Amino acid sequence: MTGLSTIRGRWLLFAALAVLVVIADQLSKAWVRASLVYGDRPVPILGDWVRLIYSQNRGGIFGLFGDSATLLGLASLGVIGLIVIYMAREGMRNHWLLTLALGLLLGGAIGNLIDRLTLAYVIDWVDMGIGGWRWYTFNVADAAISTALVLFLLIGLFGERLAGRVQNLSAH
Repeated sequence: MTGLSTIRGRWLLFAALAVLVVIADQLSKAWVRASLVYGDRPVPILGDWVRLIYSQNRGGIFGLFGDSATLLGLASLGVIGLIVIYMAREGMRNHWLLTLALGLLLGGAIGNLIDRLTLAYVIDWVDMGIGGWRWYTFNVADAAISTALVLFLLIGLFGERLAGRVQNLSAH
């Protein structure tokens, strides 16, 4: 019974995290569309370091692949399928951080897919940087995907040590 509850717990965490990311992403984008004007000057939040701007990304990551929302939407559907399959195969046997990473990745992929299918572009609204040195404008879905990538890196570099540490903590 313990294994079954662990499997249920992992799937619940995976799904709940994905749903939370999608909700936060879509609510924030709705707020941006209602509160900011596309093409207007950025609104400073933390001086010039963090600003809000209504931006439309009609391409892929970092604006690559031009005006290809339909093609990227179809690719996103494939990626979403692969994430769920990978969770079913590996998420149950591997480090719990993998479940977190996959849930974040799924939520981010779905959040941006919704934009591509309904708007033919992705709404980006967080603008960070210093002066003329700006990072790419992003959104909640992008932040979730980036966080998932960092977690994948941590798992790859320190997975065994992290797993041992979690087992030691649960033994106490």
